[in-house]
Amino acid sequence: MLIGIRREDKNRWERRVPLVPADVAALQARGLRFVIQSSPNRIFADGDYAALGVEVAADLAAADLVLAVKEIPIKLLLAGKVYVYFAHVIKAQPYNMPMLQRLLELGCSLVDYERIVDENGRRLIFFSVHAGYAGMIDTLWTLGQRWRAQGLVTPLAEVKLTHEYSSFAAAKEHLREIGARLVTELPAAVRPLTIGMAGYGNVARGCREVLDCLPAEWIEPADLARLGAREPAAPALRCVEFREADMVAPARGQTFSLPEYYQHPERYTGVFARHLPHLDVLVNTIYWTDRYPRLVTRAWTRENRGARLQVIGDISCDIEGAIELTLRATMPDEPSYVYDPDTETARPGVAGPGPAIMAVDNLPCEVPLESSEYFSRVLRGMVPALASCDWSAAYASLDLPPELKTAVIAHRGELTPAYRYLTEHLKGNPDHHS
Repeated sequence: MLIGIRREDKNRWERRVPLVPADVAALQARGLRFVIQSSPNRIFADGDYAALGVEVAADLAAADLVLAVKEIPIKLLLAGKVYVYFAHVIKAQPYNMPMLQRLLELGCSLVDYERIVDENGRRLIFFSVHAGYAGMIDTLWTLGQRWRAQGLVTPLAEVKLTHEYSSFAAAKEHLREIGARLVTELPAAVRPLTIGMAGYGNVARGCREVLDCLPAEWIEPADLARLGAREPAAPALRCVEFREADMVAPARGQTFSLPEYYQHPERYTGVFARHLPHLDVLVNTIYWTDRYPRLVTRAWTRENRGARLQVIGDISCDIEGAIELTLRATMPDEPSYVYDPDTETARPGVAGPGPAIMAVDNLPCEVPLESSEYFSRVLRGMVPALASCDWSAAYASLDLPPELKTAVIAHRGELTPAYRYLTEHLKGNPDHHS
């Protein structure tokens, strides 16, 4: 089987690769065969692969198994291929249903990284931590620029956008320097700077690594109203992490139960608004669907004009989702806009009556080297099983480890049993892929 590595072309910012040159060379030494599609933009140049004996080609027509990062444009899909990438289809995302439809029509198989999980449903391969890195840095940049637009100059105004740093290590070094100055230079009028983080998964872990570069004192949600209150003698920065029990309450007064909340969210009411008056910044990292209450609504923003909340870093970036003010996604060079509660529209920049929204939807591409190296270290262990599988067999007979088999969304032009619920979201003849 010939394994192809696709060039990424979603936009000029996308420079990641699923397998770095050293890992491809190591897999070739074990007998696997690769071809990598030439790219002028990839973080690793074509010559980095060629120097290690990897074939470089203009297209991947000869490949049987194609590895990528982002979705592949419909017009570039080829019949009968096995594709492995982040498909963004499991929530029946409307913008990707035509792509899924075309994969089925072409008799392709699709393995989605997002569904490579262990027996407890935990994802095994992801860029989530790196989304946290970039999202937190871009959120701090947004706050620094917003305060400056309001006439409040702080060391945070010197934070760069993530993609402007030569590496993540360089970003952390700069943030440590800024953090040391915050202790003495943050104006009394905004002490403590209070940052709330919704969620505690891998994205949040990346955010914490960034915040650890600053003089952050972590407090409990129960102490937020008291310790987050403005006080000239307070520490420069206080941070708080919110979990599900801090975001919702049982509608009928029963005890909070996390399993019940996930199974029956309709039995719970959103209460996150009680935290918002005490925050300068909210960072959203949660997984959300419309079954769950929102964190910030248009109604709350309209009723609380002039609130303390200055910036929302919506790393999850579900349009009009947990953050109802997230009206569109942004790009790394212009990561933020201001939500205007009067017109319910997005104003360019960081100045305006409502909170500034950081909503870059492809954050890991801002740290392409580190994110590619990390992802490749995990993926290289999965490639031999993907390559040795007989993809001509029926789905039930596919010889794959459980974590990979559960990630097969479609096989030979049909949705696999766990994903047949997507049929109702597709157009065309249901019998073709049911």
